[in-house]
Amino acid sequence: MSIARGSRGALAVGVVLLAVLLVTPHSGSYIIVLVTHALIFAILAMSVDLLLGYTGLPSLGQAAYLGMGGYLTAILAERYQFGLDWTFWLVVPAGMLFAAATAAFFGLFAMRAAGVYFLMITLALGMCVWGLAYRWNSVTGGDNGIIMPPRPQFGIDLADDVTFFHVVFGFFIATLALLRLLTRSPFGRSLVGIRENEARMRVLGYDTWLHRYIAFVIAGAFGGLAGVLWAHAHGLMSPEDIVLATSVDALLMVVLGGPGSLVGGTIGAAIVVFLREYLSTLVAWWQYVLGAVYVLTILYLPGGLLSIPDRWRRRRRGGPGGEDESRAVSP
Repeated sequence: MSIARGSRGALAVGVVLLAVLLVTPHSGSYIIVLVTHALIFAILAMSVDLLLGYTGLPSLGQAAYLGMGGYLTAILAERYQFGLDWTFWLVVPAGMLFAAATAAFFGLFAMRAAGVYFLMITLALGMCVWGLAYRWNSVTGGDNGIIMPPRPQFGIDLADDVTFFHVVFGFFIATLALLRLLTRSPFGRSLVGIRENEARMRVLGYDTWLHRYIAFVIAGAFGGLAGVLWAHAHGLMSPEDIVLATSVDALLMVVLGGPGSLVGGTIGAAIVVFLREYLSTLVAWWQYVLGAVYVLTILYLPGGLLSIPDRWRRRRRGGPGGEDESRAVSP
């Protein structure tokens, strides 16, 4: 039964993604840009989900790694014109490695804590990166940030929004596939075991510190990937891109869609990006509407939107429908 349900879920995800790929290029330019931004934030949300949903580590510092990848991209492009031709394909892994190295350093401090203490440490480390970006005027441009040159043109024209959408979509699919492979591997299963009962995993011989640390570094690397793409999509890297609100949004995207699913973060990113852009054109107090969505989800759907089918099946069978499904791993 669970295998069939997983197959149906995977098929549904594939159909939706195919529809996005086919329909988006024929939409208006505004929709194309919105979908592109949503896909970039989906990559960031999936990196958070690796920590929160699978390892049980709620992080409020993920924007720091987006900033590392984004600022590296902007500095290389604006000052050295590196990454504005085929070297774009070199900047992508460079941004991921730079963010992973930052996460490896931060992880030495963050891994000393758990729960709310881990949350506060990642928040503090993220704010350190924001302060560095804000104050180091000679490198980061300070409050004004760094304006990106036009996107690269090297056989494929990334300056074209449709082409850039296809490139971002490709990176999104690659991220989803790699993280899905990772979470389905013995390493990923061990992360779930550590999340559920770390003491028992230590008794079984697992180096739980090392497992959590590696997950932290991997999450940082994919945060850096989101940063590289965001710098080109936004055309500007500034401290406003790596404020605390960015990390909070990424965390809430995962909670909204459903932790421990990867796809849930993607759903959450799409909802948040589209709601934010649409509501901001209608009302000045759109933040309250988005905040109400978060609160209602946490109160009535603690497992996120992806928990709705399971809750519905439980109710049809007469079982408890209000259980917390946040630990369920979706297809």
